[in-house]
Amino acid sequence: MSILILGLLIFLGVHSLRLFADGWRNRQLARLGESRWKGLYMLVSLIGFALICWGFGLARQHAVLLYVPPLALRHANALFTLVAFVLVAAAYVPRNHLKAKFGHPMLLGVKVWAFGHLLATGMLHDVLVFGAFLLWAVVLFIASRRRDRAAGTVYPAGTLQGDVLAAVAGIAAWAVFTLWLHLRLIGVSPMM
Repeated sequence: MSILILGLLIFLGVHSLRLFADGWRNRQLARLGESRWKGLYMLVSLIGFALICWGFGLARQHAVLLYVPPLALRHANALFTLVAFVLVAAAYVPRNHLKAKFGHPMLLGVKVWAFGHLLATGMLHDVLVFGAFLLWAVVLFIASRRRDRAAGTVYPAGTLQGDVLAAVAGIAAWAVFTLWLHLRLIGVSPMM
C-alpha cells in the first residue's frame, strides 16, 4: 500500500503545484524554460503514475474489503465513465459548450470517473485511489474556477460542431477503453 500512496502523492502533488506552490512553479518555469519545465513535469508525472499502477497491482494481491456495492452500481459506473470520457474530450475539442460553460471539463471528468468508481468498487485500494482523485479534482476545480474569475478568463463560445466532436471523440474513446482496453490493462471487465 505504501507504493500506491507514494505514487498518489507524487502524481497528484505535481498536478497540484499551481494550487499549493504557484510562486515556486513560476520561478522554476522562468529558470528552466517552458520546454525543460514540461519535460521535468512529464517525467515526475510518469514516475508517479507508474508507482500508482505498480502499487495498485500489489494492493490487489492483498485486498481489504470495505463494502460490497450493489451490482446495479457497477453497471451505472459504465454511464459515469461515458460522461467522464466526453468531459475529458471536451477539454481538448475547441469551441464546445462544456468548455465554454465550465472552463475545466477535464477536472469534471475526473470527478465523475472517480465518483462512479467509488460507487462500483469497495476495496480499500480502490477507495484510496478513487477517493484521492475525487478529492484532488474537487479542490482543483474550485481553485481553477476562482483563478479564472479573478483573471477575467472567458472561454470561447461553444458551437454545435464542437459539441458533436467532443461527444463523438469521448464516446469512441470510452467504447475502446470499456470494451477492449480496461480488461487488458486493469484485469477487470467493466461490462460483466
